[in-house]
Amino acid sequence: MKGFGDMLKQAQKMKRDFDDLQERLADERYEASAGGGMVRVVVDGKQMMKELKLDPALLAEKDVTMIEDLVLTAVGEAQRTSETKMHEALKKLTGGMPLPF
Repeated sequence: MKGFGDMLKQAQKMKRDFDDLQERLADERYEASAGGGMVRVVVDGKQMMKELKLDPALLAEKDVTMIEDLVLTAVGEAQRTSETKMHEALKKLTGGMPLPF
């Protein structure tokens, strides 16, 4: 039974490490921009948008479709960056063992 006990302890440690990592990553901020910096977005480690900045010159264009496209592009890129960083950190934690998310 010692082998099972050791395996259980290891699994509990991995769970604690995973929870700590998720907490740390949630505090991280990832920035992306679009339109040559006219739209800037910041998301956290949970891919939740925390900040949106629009260059006033962009609003002067009054091209709503373009503004929407730039915002979507910047948000998507920031979220992808956040997700990539999370997967990289989890890969290190698990030693490359794939886990479902």
